[in-house]
Amino acid sequence: MTTERIGPPLAGDERETLRTFLDYHRATLAMKCEGLSDEDLRRQSMPPSTLSLLGLVRHMAEVERTWFRIVVNGEAIPLVWSDEMDYQVAYDATGATRSEAFDAWQAEVEHARRIEREATSLDVTAHNARWGEDVSLRLVMVHMILEYGRHNGHADFLREGIDGTVGA
Repeated sequence: MTTERIGPPLAGDERETLRTFLDYHRATLAMKCEGLSDEDLRRQSMPPSTLSLLGLVRHMAEVERTWFRIVVNGEAIPLVWSDEMDYQVAYDATGATRSEAFDAWQAEVEHARRIEREATSLDVTAHNARWGEDVSLRLVMVHMILEYGRHNGHADFLREGIDGTVGA
């Protein structure tokens, strides 16, 4: 399976631009994982770090879930891999599989897309209990783009260390 990345519109409106940049970064993470075995995806960067491509996918499932379902949509749900809201648990993919991690991540991405589409505007606000502040959907979208961008940089190095593949 080859992941298709569609670049953002060169003259789109703000919401369309944010939406497509976010999807572009989601696709980039998927591309970094293509063609690798579960063992390769679990390969850790360097001890004592547990960082791996599969750990990044699991982490991004938690991030999508937190920002869109818990913060924006106000759902009272735990994280996927931690009942204590410990985001670090997701990074340890020691016993994880591609199907388990990708199924969870893709489900959270679909929830996020639905929540964003159903919001009346980027000005919709919700309370982020962790920060003790209200945040706009606009801030959430920008934060998610930055979060993926940072972790896709990690994914570049992880993939290169596995099989020498570089670039996006």
